[in-house]
Amino acid sequence: MMKPAKDSLDLGILVSDIKASLEFYRDTLGLDYVGEIPVWFGTMHRLRFGSSDFKVIQPNTIPPKGPVGLESQLGFRYVTFVIQDLRGVCKELQSKGIEFFLPEKEIFPGVRIAMVKDPDGNIVEFVERS
Repeated sequence: MMKPAKDSLDLGILVSDIKASLEFYRDTLGLDYVGEIPVWFGTMHRLRFGSSDFKVIQPNTIPPKGPVGLESQLGFRYVTFVIQDLRGVCKELQSKGIEFFLPEKEIFPGVRIAMVKDPDGNIVEFVERS
């Protein structure tokens, strides 16, 4: 069985517009920019959230976009960032015109979530636990 070498997961996503995606993930959400790495299928831009690497990849050839939504197809459907001050983050995102997939709401006692769409329509979830 697998044994973790670090306490987090990393995620890579292919994007259609690297500038818009870096503006969203780095500039709007505040992920730390680690660097750029050429890979055989494009250019990977590594961002960091806690100890997780969030890899935004500009492919050499942009493949077709899949359906948007949680129940639209099988596979990985969204990414979750566990954060502090969900209300403040949501207000800032609203002020920047970011489209919400699910406005802020309490789903269990002490657990609040919100979901937005990134520039390609991928679902990004924010969770705050009290």
